[in-house]
Parts: sequence; structure tokens; C-alpha cells
Amino acid sequence: MFPVLNFVIGFGTVMLADQGKVLLAFGAVLLALVAFGGGFALWKTGSPVPKGLGLGLMIGWALTSILTVGYCTGLNPTMYT
Repeated sequence: MFPVLNFVIGFGTVMLADQGKVLLAFGAVLLALVAFGGGFALWKTGSPVPKGLGLGLMIGWALTSILTVGYCTGLNPTMYT
């Protein structure tokens, strides 16, 4: 689920990022907020399916960050120089 959200938000951010690095940072913060804010909210529900989706969002953000060296989640500092 997170790779699909990452593709949509990340692609839109990179396409508009030539206007400045602030938009790129906004996209990175938005991805983290969706992954951890939405993931935590789903995790706090009582039923197992939303809890699994919430954990999956958070784990998906971490794995995407590690496997793409931070390029797909906006963590790589070379994107801002």
C-alpha cells in the first residue's frame, strides 16, 4: 500500500519540485506524516486488519527509505543541494 502512496505523492512532488526545494521538503514531510500518522491511527484501532495496515504503512516507509537510499522518501540530503 505504501509504495502506491509513495509513487503518487513522490511523483507529483518531483514533477513540481523545480519551483524550489521547499516543495520537495513538503513532499517528504507529507510522506512521513501519511506513513506514521495514518499508520499509528490505524494501529490504535482494535481490529486486526486495520492494525496490520497501520504497521504495514510504517514498515513500508522504513523499507522504502532503506532500499532506495532515501530518494523515494525525501531523506537523502543530496536532493536539497
